[in-house]
Amino acid sequence: MVNEMNLSGKTIVITGSSKGIGKETAILLEKLGANLVLGSRNTKRLLQRNVLELPLDVTDENSVKEFYEKAIFQFQTIDVLINCAGVGMFESLLDSKTEDFDQMMNVNLRGTYLTCKYFGKKMSIQGKGHIINIVSLAGTTALPGCGGYSASKFGLMGLTKILQVELRQKGIQVTSVIPGAISSSFWDHIDPKPDMSDMISTETVAIHLLSLINQPPGAFIDEITIMPPKGIL
Repeated sequence: MVNEMNLSGKTIVITGSSKGIGKETAILLEKLGANLVLGSRNTKRLLQRNVLELPLDVTDENSVKEFYEKAIFQFQTIDVLINCAGVGMFESLLDSKTEDFDQMMNVNLRGTYLTCKYFGKKMSIQGKGHIINIVSLAGTTALPGCGGYSASKFGLMGLTKILQVELRQKGIQVTSVIPGAISSSFWDHIDPKPDMSDMISTETVAIHLLSLINQPPGAFIDEITIMPPKGIL
């Protein structure tokens, strides 16, 4: 089914594309012929016929603006924006470091605000487009030990809901993707590292994102929740 899909002519922007969900989604969508604009802090500056890889720091508005302008210069139109850039540190709020809290807010919430702001304006002019924000189960459920991460993701959920009501009448779909624990490099700096054997694979999430991009017309999907087979880990 996946291999039969063809995304030729669609331009898709992915933030946080150097690892995790962003990387796996980029690999999948490139195989299907999409025009890709890939942004991350770790980039090889790849430039192919249909793939533009650019440095991007979502906490820096000038970096986001330059990323946006180069994307438009290369492909003129934008069909989909997938916000995968995210960071997490796990401690109770009372034990957390203020700088860690600030970083999660800057990347997870403010960074997504900035990319949605710039690319959303272009989609408004086009009269079409799809913004997909990777939230988290920690953005809908209070989980102990998530502290600032959960606060940033609850904020992102709220931001996404506002975008939905503001952009729906302009023909722009905005979707929250709410995954449970994902087996990825996200956990590399977490000590002790949790058991990842029953987590969701990044490949699985990428396939779900592809299904969102390829959904039939006639309805918008506001949110999807993707859970590990055994539930919350």
